[in-house]
Formats: sequence, structure tokens, C-alpha cells
Amino acid sequence: MTFAATILTLYPDMFPGPLGTSLAGRALGEGKWSLDTVNIRDFAIDKHRTVDDTPAGGGAGMVLRVDVVASALDSVADGRPILAMTPRGKPLTQERVRELAAGPGAIVLCGRFEGFDERLFDARPVEQVSIGDYVLSGGEIGALVLLDACIRLLPGVMGAPSSGDEESFESGLLEYPHYTRPVEWEGRTIPEVLRSGDHAKIAAWRKSMAETDTRLRRPDLWERHEGARVQPPSGARRRKKDD
Repeated sequence: MTFAATILTLYPDMFPGPLGTSLAGRALGEGKWSLDTVNIRDFAIDKHRTVDDTPAGGGAGMVLRVDVVASALDSVADGRPILAMTPRGKPLTQERVRELAAGPGAIVLCGRFEGFDERLFDARPVEQVSIGDYVLSGGEIGALVLLDACIRLLPGVMGAPSSGDEESFESGLLEYPHYTRPVEWEGRTIPEVLRSGDHAKIAAWRKSMAETDTRLRRPDLWERHEGARVQPPSGARRRKKDD
């Protein structure tokens, strides 16, 4: 099954962009995933090809017209997940990326101006997604981030299936630090444990560093990780309640 990505945007020339190079670009050429773009402006209903209008209730900026965006979306909707890139969305997680990568692909809506008319989300099964707590000029860069995260997980893209097993967020922790030659650089050396050849000690060091870095740098992740570790299995909770 090929992962099929369809992007709805006012700027189709932004794609594939960086996804046309490196691992993603090679996988695209090999047919491991496919990419189509749809220009939202093609679905405008007036001679000026208008896609936006002033906000109801007043205010600065413009809002994408719901009738135009819905027509563009309806032209490609086929059961694949539909995601709208917006700072008002739910933060994208590695868990959600894994789910998407395991499926048939995704349809991605790229917002512009002040964003989407809220009625779009009431009328269509659209998942609102954010890549971080900041505002970009449009959703295209967010769509590139989303697709890159998915594509690298597709079978055969990264090479060995285990290539991403220990990366940040896969286990709920940040990844441990990495080192390579030269052994000494500007008076700084590779930690001795990594040169010991003792795989058990190396694994313990990496686990400890991942936990330490997560606790210091991302206390939010650490709190969730600790909560997941101490949470008893659901079956155990039910048995205790039944007792």
C-alpha cells in the first residue's frame, strides 16, 4: 500500500520542496509514497477567483471562505484522514504520526490569512493539527513537517526497521546524546563508557541520559512518562474495583 498525500493549498509550487530530496525524495521516486497538490483557488466561484473575505464581526485580516475550501476538499475526499494545519489545533505527536504512517495516507489543508471558517470543522470530518505554539505565514511548512515525520516511518525508507526505535519521543523520552570521531575535540572527549565496549553499561548510560535530559529539558514529557510508568494495567484496576 502506497502512502498517498494530497495537499490543498494556495501555493502548490511549495511542494514537494524539501520532501523532494534526501530520504523522502528517494522514496517518492521509488513509489513508496505519492504526492498530489490541489490549488484551492481553482474552486473560487467568482471571476476574480476570490478565496477569502473579511471576518464576521469585524477585525483585522481575512478568513478563508468555507464554501471554496469545502468544494476543494470534497473533490479529493476518499476516506483518508483529513488534517488542517492550524495553531488552534491539537499538538502533533509521534504517536499520531505512527498512526498516520500506518494508514493509506492523508489529505492536508493548509491555512492562510486568519485561518479557516469554523463551519468547515462542523460540517466535515477535519482534524485540526498544530506543530507548535507559534504562528507561521501559512500551513504549508506545517504540512511539510507532518509529511516528513510520516514518510520516514514508511517501510524501506530509513533502511533498517530499527533505525528509529530509540529516537526522541518513541519511548516517551528525549533521545540520548550522540558522539563520533574524533575522540578528542577542543579538549572535550567522548564519554569513556561509550568507548568501553561494554554494551550493558552503554545501554544503561544511554537510558540514564535520556531520562536526565527529558527531566531537565522537557518536564512536561517527563511528567507524562512517569505517569505512564506508575499507572497499573487497566485489567488490574478493574479487578481491584470488582474485589
